[in-house]
Amino acid sequence: MKFERKHAILLLAVAAWNVFSFGNFAKNLYQAYDAGEDRATGYWVAHTVLIVVNFVIAGLLGSLGWKALRASKDA
Repeated sequence: MKFERKHAILLLAVAAWNVFSFGNFAKNLYQAYDAGEDRATGYWVAHTVLIVVNFVIAGLLGSLGWKALRASKDA
């Protein structure tokens, strides 16, 4: 499959959305923790893992989207 410009833009948009939405989630989670919200340790660990995994996914999609965008400009 050959990536076209529209695929590259979609990948970059999804990566940006992941960073925005999970960045906001991380900020809210930290504020809740800092305010002393009483939750089980598993809650904090599970949500932190979700945030980290989604940032990694955003990085991979962003990298792939950037490569596809540069390749579409060369073609």
